[in-house]
Amino acid sequence: MDGQGGRGFNILCVGQAGRIGYEAVVLTASLRASDPGFTGRLVVLEPQPGGKWPGDPRLPAPVRALLEGFGAEITPFEAQHFGADYPQGNKIEALAAAPAGEPFLFLDTDTLVTGALSSVAFDFARPSASMRREGTWPVIELYGPGYTATWKSLYDRFGLDFPASLDLAQPEEYWERYLYFNAGWFFGPCPRSFGARFLDMALSIRDDPPEELVCQPLDPWLDQVALPLVIHSFGGGRPGPELAGLDGEVTCHYRTFPLLYARESDRAVAVLEEVAAPNPVKKVLKEHDPLKKIVYQRWGAKVRALFDRGNLPRREQVIRNTIRRAGLWMR
Repeated sequence: MDGQGGRGFNILCVGQAGRIGYEAVVLTASLRASDPGFTGRLVVLEPQPGGKWPGDPRLPAPVRALLEGFGAEITPFEAQHFGADYPQGNKIEALAAAPAGEPFLFLDTDTLVTGALSSVAFDFARPSASMRREGTWPVIELYGPGYTATWKSLYDRFGLDFPASLDLAQPEEYWERYLYFNAGWFFGPCPRSFGARFLDMALSIRDDPPEELVCQPLDPWLDQVALPLVIHSFGGGRPGPELAGLDGEVTCHYRTFPLLYARESDRAVAVLEEVAAPNPVKKVLKEHDPLKKIVYQRWGAKVRALFDRGNLPRREQVIRNTIRRAGLWMR
């Protein structure tokens, strides 16, 4: 039984040559290991040559074979607007090629499935996204617009109800008062309608920002600036307690393999090492230097020994710097 009373949903991610192709293998292998009862489609969206990607961004044959062996459907898409200039835009443009009219959960490839996604009580009619984020945007300048003016300008641009998006339990001009997500996971009723609106809003913000955004950085934040607006426009909002397994017992958005070993659960480490162990998988994954060193050459154990998971630094940058000083950082 899946999380919406028996009605299936699809899992979407992007896969291409390089790092995220190897991460896609880890993601798909962890889904099959941790949720063998998942019956939906697993769709890996692959950018094609041309458009905004130079060279050939398609998956190499050994990675493709592993993904297909785990039951993934590899579906091509064209990157016409972002590509190499803004790789985070992949997730926006890829949605146009996903199965139309079918509920979806999009996952960044740097995600492990550590429990039964099929048991999560998704309400696909009310989209939501990850709250595992820091107050990275907007960047408030001394004499510039504040949080309220900046965010309100965007809601006004798209005719959205700004007051309805606010968390009134948080104080005025504190970043958590405003709807802001990590784009590592999000879901909705149809990827094509969601993606079309995501693309329209992102391009509008990038190409013709409101006056309040003139001094705001949009790289790499554009997807996370547009995402709350898209979700709000579809009647969604902050995730409720029924979604606590995401970024919890069911999924782990680890970001990089050193960060996984530094701060994530024993379960997450065990799942990674379990799915990376079979020889056909190992033969492919060890071609990716971070996996080769962090997992197979056991650098990860050294990273893990640097931190007390019960008393981690509050800021991710502090964790990254500690790993770098130890000479163990890899991306």
